Amino acid sequence: MNGQAVIPATGTAAALNLAWVLLAGFLVFFMQAGFALVETGMVRAKNAAHTMAMNVVIYGLGTAGFWAVGFALMYGGHALPLSLGGGSVPGRDVGGLFGTGGFFLAGAPHDAAGLFALFLFQLMFMDTAATIPTGALAERWKFSSFVLYGLFMSTVLYPVYGHWVWGGGWLSRLGANFGLGHGHVDFAGSSVVHMVGGFTALVGAWKLGPRLGKYRPDGRPNPLPAHNVPMYMLGTLVLAFGWFGFNAGSTLAASDANVARVAVNTVLASAAGGLASLFAMWKWYGKPDPSFLCNGILAGLVGVTAPCAYVAPWAAFIIGGAAGLLAVWGAFFLERRLGVDDPVGAISVHGLGGLWGALALGLFADGSYAPETHFNGVAGPVAGLFYGSGSQLAAQVIGVVVNLLWVLPVAYGFFWLIGRLVGNRVSAQTEFVGLDVPELGALGYVNQDPKVPESRVVMSLPAEPRPAVAPPNEQKRFAILVEGVDVERLAEVWSELCQAGDAPPPPEFRAVYPYMTTLQGARFRFRGGDPLVIRANLERLLQDRCKGQPIRIRLEG
Repeated sequence: MNGQAVIPATGTAAALNLAWVLLAGFLVFFMQAGFALVETGMVRAKNAAHTMAMNVVIYGLGTAGFWAVGFALMYGGHALPLSLGGGSVPGRDVGGLFGTGGFFLAGAPHDAAGLFALFLFQLMFMDTAATIPTGALAERWKFSSFVLYGLFMSTVLYPVYGHWVWGGGWLSRLGANFGLGHGHVDFAGSSVVHMVGGFTALVGAWKLGPRLGKYRPDGRPNPLPAHNVPMYMLGTLVLAFGWFGFNAGSTLAASDANVARVAVNTVLASAAGGLASLFAMWKWYGKPDPSFLCNGILAGLVGVTAPCAYVAPWAAFIIGGAAGLLAVWGAFFLERRLGVDDPVGAISVHGLGGLWGALALGLFADGSYAPETHFNGVAGPVAGLFYGSGSQLAAQVIGVVVNLLWVLPVAYGFFWLIGRLVGNRVSAQTEFVGLDVPELGALGYVNQDPKVPESRVVMSLPAEPRPAVAPPNEQKRFAILVEGVDVERLAEVWSELCQAGDAPPPPEFRAVYPYMTTLQGARFRFRGGDPLVIRANLERLLQDRCKGQPIRIRLEG
């Protein structure tokens, strides 16, 4: 997040730069719509409203938290970009660890345009980081826990590491203090934004555990397909468009001659990431999977976000392609080796992609672009290992390691504490029926219009005689109550039975399922079929899967 100006911009130049940063911030805000479409399209229809709501609510939570506390911790006492006229944020830096000024933007004069522009731009970046876990934890995250997370991310987790890299903190001064290149450099957020969000998502997904029915008894994963492919593909294109604000906007100056190369590098990396993941899936699994095409595009964008201003176009293409392959490998490694269930692939796209992007800068930076000296105390352009500066790679490695040492334990402590206070995961029954109604009281999709009682119909219409009809020959309705087994365990067992597998379902399941209408708590409801036959088959099914529990099954008329 560095421009290349050497003197404060004034007059027309400052106004042009201000307009450019604000426009870029608006583009990054539009990425919120892209995230919402991608994540909602990739989950199942019964959780669409819940997933979409998290993507909308995180905007409000993040704005409140970053305005009140986060911006002050991240930038308090730090110099403003010279491209926006210079000056500084109120407060002071405390030992390179955090800032202490600008809480609630207090102390900022009304005409501090550069400060307000930086706040808005950085707010959008923080919201991007905060949104990433909403996809990885989708379909089982309790909404109250999510609300607390949004405040925690925007006030503590993101701003502190952001201060270390972008707010004049100790990681940015590794060059000035220890001779390690320009310190840890991250032009637009591979480590600050995407690693923070991605590895927070890893901790959260591991703490919550996989979705019901995701894994078979032998540990093999079941596919839980996305419910709307066009939605997540459109969301991917929205994100790719908004990324121009993310990367090119991080020049913080419309007058920066490097802005065009940044934009071109962004396009090349996204294309390479999408193609790499597409052809990898085509070769390994026989089909060019659309979800990995989208995640490859996003991974390419994440990977080039840190080095986009410092590398040649050919290097951007390589960086993006490698990130696309990492997105494929990482998703399968997490799912099959570690047992981490990530419905949208956010951890491999943002966590691994961000890690790779931060390291790639230390390899491919070609020495053609220099950040503002007052940001890191080192003059001259940034060069990586392949251009003679191994010390820059060392600074990048330190920044990545510190990111993990900060995010993983702090995020774990947060989820542990919230788990003890309010709980992180919804009940098995809520997860089984879908989170939309139990958590929000609203369906994501209404498939038919509600029936209107006749008493509410406007009676001004002329009455017409209704023909007499025979009562419908309705099938018998009955219920079966299961006792002696935990309700959550019962919902989990039934969900596993309903999942498609390699082998055909058992005959007892085929004798029960066609007549079942709902499962409410421990009560199965049916319409049609022989009640005694269904009761006997259901009893055999459950006894086989709930061994050691005193199951009792009672038929209700």
